[in-house]
Amino acid sequence: MSDTTVRWGVIGPGRIANRFAESLAAVPGARLVAVASRDLARAQDFAQRHGAERTFGDYASLYRDDGVDAIYIATPHAQHAAVAIDALSAGKPVLCEKPITVNAAQARAVFAAALANQRFVMEAFWSRFLPVYGRVRRWLGDGSIGAVTGIESYFGYAQPRDLDDRLWRADLAGGALLDVGVYCISMSQFLFKGPLKLLEASATVGEPGVDEDLRARVAVGEQGIELRFHASLIHKYYNCFRIQGELGEILITEPFWDTGQAILLRHGEAPVTSHSPYLRNGFEYQVQETQRCMARGVLESETMPWADSLTVLTCMDEIRAAVGVRYPFE
Repeated sequence: MSDTTVRWGVIGPGRIANRFAESLAAVPGARLVAVASRDLARAQDFAQRHGAERTFGDYASLYRDDGVDAIYIATPHAQHAAVAIDALSAGKPVLCEKPITVNAAQARAVFAAALANQRFVMEAFWSRFLPVYGRVRRWLGDGSIGAVTGIESYFGYAQPRDLDDRLWRADLAGGALLDVGVYCISMSQFLFKGPLKLLEASATVGEPGVDEDLRARVAVGEQGIELRFHASLIHKYYNCFRIQGELGEILITEPFWDTGQAILLRHGEAPVTSHSPYLRNGFEYQVQETQRCMARGVLESETMPWADSLTVLTCMDEIRAAVGVRYPFE
């Protein structure tokens, strides 16, 4: 890797990988050079659309490519751990889509591989890096809403019931919690840090063996602020993130994981709206963080540290146990 250029490879050229590839145009020194998929034609199509130079019909060839400096993993959830460990073991830094693994045990194995091989790895929780959340943290830090009394979050869409799609397949770790509920939990943990304690959870578990609709209450941080969230593959909600306090509230508008707008609503005062437009599409900030960490020679990000990924995954393990969702490979 040169001082100024990071040559990226993509594993799993699906829907979300397109957004990653498009974001690289906004990151100085970032360049997409290679794509790997077990379906070579799919890799070739992705490479043609995004200007990558090389394509592979297997992952190992990309690991061995000396012209790749870092790998972005966007395979289905169930494959994250194995692919990340193989990439790290081959000496490649890794940015892996959320959730970084299916469960906490797998995440510990990934982080052990990063440590053993002295390579950077980060969960690609891009929402943590959005500029609007910097504004939210400043409002919280200066006491704009007083003592925080609660958090509400919704992430729900009515998805087509395609039992071949990864969302509905237990063997691919589908379901609402790992796909969308993780945003509600991780963004709460990001804003308030500390431990997570499950208080209550319920879910509709469909015939494919995945949670189609899920509600939970989680105590967040040392103060035990109660998060109430609803994640769904079968219902559409107003997908916002609301932080309630003694003096008012902060509303991160829909869709809260992909927004540049937050509103400060103090009792008896006019609303204050913060607008934070993206440079490109929002993914660029996590890419910038990855490249900064690589340049500094550190193994993890302070914004998305390994401990946070483990805390969130442990909580999600407890939620799945409470509602009776266990994947066949666990």
